[in-house]
Amino acid sequence: MFNRSSDTQAEDHILIDQVLAGDKIALESLVKKHQHWIFNTALNMVADPEDAADITQEVLIKVITNLRSFKGESQFRTWVYRIIKNHFLNEKRSQYTKATLSFDDYANGLNSIPDESLDDFSLEVDKSLLVEEAKISCMKGMLLCLTPEQRLIFILGELFEFSDSVGSQVMDISKANFRAKLHRARAQLYNFMKNKCGLINKENPCRCAKKTVGFIKKGYVDPVHLHFQKETLATIEKVAEHKTEVYQEEVETEYRKLYQRHPYLKGPESLQSIRELLSSNQIKETFDLQ
Repeated sequence: MFNRSSDTQAEDHILIDQVLAGDKIALESLVKKHQHWIFNTALNMVADPEDAADITQEVLIKVITNLRSFKGESQFRTWVYRIIKNHFLNEKRSQYTKATLSFDDYANGLNSIPDESLDDFSLEVDKSLLVEEAKISCMKGMLLCLTPEQRLIFILGELFEFSDSVGSQVMDISKANFRAKLHRARAQLYNFMKNKCGLINKENPCRCAKKTVGFIKKGYVDPVHLHFQKETLATIEKVAEHKTEVYQEEVETEYRKLYQRHPYLKGPESLQSIRELLSSNQIKETFDLQ
């Protein structure tokens, strides 16, 4: 499923040719192959699974209805990410894309949540799962302190480790500019974590286990429905490109690993709902599907 070889690229081109010839099964296969990438990108952009699910469907519709415009001049996934970029950054989607918090605001918010012991909180679910849910929720919330452009560049270059060549194509900027923007986003995020988060820097007092009860009370963590630990296909590090890059500071690698160990989740669209989407009159008329 996570093969990143030229075989995967060739498979995309074959499926696209079949889709343009009116093959509905090929279209279903193409959508299933790429929907998880779209969903996980959206999830890291907005930090809310329900919003990410809505965005995934919106982007999928754009991918499908614009498929005839794909000229094969880049990898299909690069082309898909350009659509994602346009959807997030070039449209008026302020409820999803504007950075509503500064890092100072985020730190103050964490400080306002009292430290409480999970031992004093009666729950039926495994407490270690709740702590992990709180950790992932908090880390994805930190991403919202980056600008929308920074978030997407961070997701491309740091989480999925796309090369500067691919990243610059997606973002419509030079490779040098992509590297500079990625460095700036990474520095802002990791400097905040170094000064606030206790996951790597043990001198910091903030601990996920101490904040979990507060996260539950505020609704950031739902102990009945854990958003980030169901439908897990892999971890981000298992699907990343793994480009070769040596950081000057080893600690930055540790912070990257924290994010890359987040679950790579199954997209929200079931096979039946995909079929419903592909059975819409709009899609049928676009491709004259059989």
